[in-house]
Amino acid sequence: MQRIYNIFISLMIFGMKIGASFNYKLKRGLAGRRQSCDILKSVFSETDRVIWMHAASLGEYEQGLPVLESLKNKYPDYKILITFFSPSGYEVVAKKNTIANAVCYLPFDKPVWINEFISNFKPVIFFTVKYEYWYNLLQKLNRDQVKIYVISSLFYERQIFFKPYGKWFVRQLRKNVDWFFHQTNTSYALAKTIKLDQSSISGDTRYDRVRQIKERDPHVDFIPEFKGKKPLLVFGSSWETEEEIAVIVSAKLPELKIIIAPHDLKRVEHLQHLFPNAVLYSETTFDQLDVQVMIIDSVGLLSKIYAYADLAFVGGGFHSAGLHNILEAAAFGTPVLFGNRYQKNPEADDLIRNKGGASFIDENYAADFILKIMNDKQLLEEMGKNAGEFINAQPNSTELIMKKITSDLG
Repeated sequence: MQRIYNIFISLMIFGMKIGASFNYKLKRGLAGRRQSCDILKSVFSETDRVIWMHAASLGEYEQGLPVLESLKNKYPDYKILITFFSPSGYEVVAKKNTIANAVCYLPFDKPVWINEFISNFKPVIFFTVKYEYWYNLLQKLNRDQVKIYVISSLFYERQIFFKPYGKWFVRQLRKNVDWFFHQTNTSYALAKTIKLDQSSISGDTRYDRVRQIKERDPHVDFIPEFKGKKPLLVFGSSWETEEEIAVIVSAKLPELKIIIAPHDLKRVEHLQHLFPNAVLYSETTFDQLDVQVMIIDSVGLLSKIYAYADLAFVGGGFHSAGLHNILEAAAFGTPVLFGNRYQKNPEADDLIRNKGGASFIDENYAADFILKIMNDKQLLEEMGKNAGEFINAQPNSTELIMKKITSDLG
């Protein structure tokens, strides 16, 4: 099975190289990986003790960040490394001021590349977020006696671990991972069925993260003046269907203010065609705010903009790519709406169950509900109150995780 796995990795690399000829995102990822070791050599020595967080993309980074920050506070003499698989995570975080000494791409999971990468420093703690497992990497770290954790672990029945041909992968996890911190009771129970007993339920660290964000100054220039005294609907990380909903709602509720932050800034031009009178955030001046729609064409503002929303519609729930972060909006006591394709997002079911959110099968049902709730102030306030209480009721996952890790390290 290890040979088959290594063949699969080689085929994946080959496929990505071909795809890079047609896909700029893949091309950037391949180019970035060629720089990873140079980045490490410029920052670390072979003896530097390092806390290492790996995240597939930006969402997993946000999920793991509360734990990384707590570890840095606990062990200030250790250096920090953050690695990514996806350009969509790396390119955002690499431009930020973070607590990391180095941010780079994780090399592809071939033993020779993994060994070269790790030869540049001495990892003490490694943790990956949610469900990204690279087996040659885990094996190498285990041999080097590095403590290995999975933060906000999420198992579900369709994963390879629960298939007849998945036993090798389970053995690798059982042998190499020190502890799984599970998001949900279901994930914990599933792990137990395959004898991953090094497990506990800690909840989802994203709740800790959004509570942190809520406590920070949410001010965004122009947004209070744009909203004024009118209700504000924010479409966060929108895809095509959410934008169709915005078109319907804007026509039927002319007094409603709408902000659209697309999941990809390449969609801004399309949004300008849909809303020719809209103002772009980057070009906004105070004398341009008397319009119904504002398009956010800048990165990093959305989590703060939710603080001004009376209602939020989060994108991805109608798309195979999956639902984006609904907790950022809920943390501000904002009712959250989304599509019904969210199988890998248990928090969506929890929010619906607590009557702080709702999902829909298509744009027409969604638009009808928006028209209803925007004309029912009591329902709007009740859903917002429920959303905020739901977030605040979640356990402090970071605290539970830190107790275990610090105990392991003595």
